[in-house]
Amino acid sequence: MYELDLTLRNNITTKECPLGLYHPHSQYHHIKKENIGLIEVMGLAVLPSRLKREMELLADCLTEKKPLEEHEELQKHIDWVRGFVPKYNEINKNNVMDILKEEIGQVFVKVLEDAGVYKCNEEGRKAFERFIAAL
Repeated sequence: MYELDLTLRNNITTKECPLGLYHPHSQYHHIKKENIGLIEVMGLAVLPSRLKREMELLADCLTEKKPLEEHEELQKHIDWVRGFVPKYNEINKNNVMDILKEEIGQVFVKVLEDAGVYKCNEEGRKAFERFIAAL
């Protein structure tokens, strides 16, 4: 009859994660450096506006076989692109934006996992159960 959505936040920092332990980790900052908010927790990815221009330029480079290194704003995406391009038989004007959306989505899943106070593993589930039992 009722549903409760609980969003837990913890802003502690560590030497390895100076922006926050539950903040997007540095390997994903090329897509999302900003902290996760309630809209994202509810399932809607709020991405930085800079990505629109960067992805349009990236799409052009991928379809026209232009080197990414020639564009300063694409430098941060090079390792990511090298990681996913081999998965696709062909990248062309008809599918490039769908591919980029899929790959951004995969990064965003990792960003959400980083933000989770209780991780989706056995240890995290047990810790969450202890938390709920303490309420």
